[in-house]
Amino acid sequence: MALSDYDRDLLDRCLDRQAEAWEEFVDRFAGLLIRSVDHAATSRGVRLDASTREDLAGEILVALIRDDFAVLRRFRRRASLATYLTVIARRVAGRSLLSPRFRGPTVSRNLDPIDEKIRARFDDVEQVGRLLGELGDVESRVVQAYYLHGRGYREIARETGLSENSIGPTLARARRKMLAAIEPQTHS
Repeated sequence: MALSDYDRDLLDRCLDRQAEAWEEFVDRFAGLLIRSVDHAATSRGVRLDASTREDLAGEILVALIRDDFAVLRRFRRRASLATYLTVIARRVAGRSLLSPRFRGPTVSRNLDPIDEKIRARFDDVEQVGRLLGELGDVESRVVQAYYLHGRGYREIARETGLSENSIGPTLARARRKMLAAIEPQTHS
């Protein structure tokens, strides 16, 4: 997905520190940041209360504005802003979730080793675009909804028109294709 004109303009206005641009940015992407925090927590088996979830979203916003918006200034604009922010948000939330304050009760969850390899590659936004290019349109939409936007099977089914029972097999096919694209690079 390409950077939309609206997001390009919003990003430019934020970087130029124009009045109310940051507030508009936060309003536009707050939901995405919260979903990214939830996804990062779920994938690490950590339970979050509402207050902690908001604190982590706040940490992401601080990371975005630190050093005169350095993270946003590094955005190469080759992908959508939402995709870039999702990667950044998951990275920041993931680091925070590794801190001692989150070593308490966790939800038991065993991740598939294939999921682990794919998730590790999702830290590189350019790699995400390449991996998504290996997929068909429907598979790409399902993978983006699941991995980048943290949506569940039911929500993905509603958005794509697929049956809820077909989401798992679609993700499995997509994982195999993405893993095949990753494997040659892991043996280099």
